[in-house]
Amino acid sequence: QLHLVESGGGLVQAGGSLRLSCAASRSIGRITVMGWYRQAPGKQRELVASITTDGRTNYADSVKGRFTISSDNAENTVYLQMNSLKPEDTAVYYCKTVTVYVSYWGQGTQVTVSS
Repeated sequence: QLHLVESGGGLVQAGGSLRLSCAASRSIGRITVMGWYRQAPGKQRELVASITTDGRTNYADSVKGRFTISSDNAENTVYLQMNSLKPEDTAVYYCKTVTVYVSYWGQGTQVTVSS
């Protein structure tokens, strides 16, 4: 069974940086898009950033200019570099990999930004 494993979350002060990683437990075929979502307490899960296999990126307005998504297609790994973090970025961050057949979700990693 395939698993997506996230890492890199933690506690950071406002203005700091974190880098999230999401790696697949085995090779995944026919990937179309990889992305990061987040869910804060009492709120719906929202898209943070996504990247297609040909490198096209998309960002939520709230993170543009601060977050950068990248991927290593050969390793089925996606990254999220988060700079200038704000308390409102506090959430559980989930990675998602979409193939032509099915989507996979990671288990989530907590990011907490203190003011």
